[in-house]
Parts: sequence; structure tokens; C-alpha cells
Amino acid sequence: VQLQASGGGLVEPGGSLRLSCAASGSILSINTAAWYRQAPGKQRELVARIFSEGSTNYADSVKDRFTISRDNAKNTVYLQMNSLKPEDTAVYYCNAFIRFPTKSGSFDYWGQGTQVTVSS
Repeated sequence: VQLQASGGGLVEPGGSLRLSCAASGSILSINTAAWYRQAPGKQRELVARIFSEGSTNYADSVKDRFTISRDNAKNTVYLQMNSLKPEDTAVYYCNAFIRFPTKSGSFDYWGQGTQVTVSS
């Protein structure tokens, strides 16, 4: 099983990006999923989380600008980022608890990270 994160890049302040995190392999479903970010010299921090039933929570710094969503049919989680600021610059990582058809419970996986740079 792999979590493949994509969609990062260079964007000007005020711009938008959409990150995707797709789970590949023989999985049953994604349970809880989240996006984290880590800026140079800083600790990794939670950006947004989405639960299996669809409820969400966000870091205060991104509320009203970022939206996390999921497509269960595609086993994919998204992060729509609007009104980007230079302080949003970081490597963004997806994290998911994945359920398998032949195992009970869910298992913790991380994607490889995608760079987001907000600069003029």
C-alpha cells in the first residue's frame, strides 16, 4: 500500500493549490485522514483532519482558507488551499488510517510529502 501525495508547487501569495493524496493497493477504505506540514526548522504540525463520516477540523492558522475533503470511491483525500500566504510554505504530508479486507482495525500510513512554496 502506498499513499501518493501530489499537487504541490510554487504559487504567489493569494493564490491557490489543490493537494491530492491517493491510496493505492488492495485496501478496503480510508478511515481518518489528515494533512500535516513541516516548515524548515519547525516541528511538523497538523493542518486539517477528516473523519470517516466526513466531519473535519482545522488548525486555526488555516481555517476559512483551506478545505479538506475525500472521495471514498477513489480512496483519495484532497486539500484545497486558497488565499495562500508565505507562512504556508512547507512540505505537506498526508496521513491516513487504512482498513484492509483481510485484517481488523486500521493501520497508519504516511505519504512522501509534497513541497508548497508561496512566494512572489
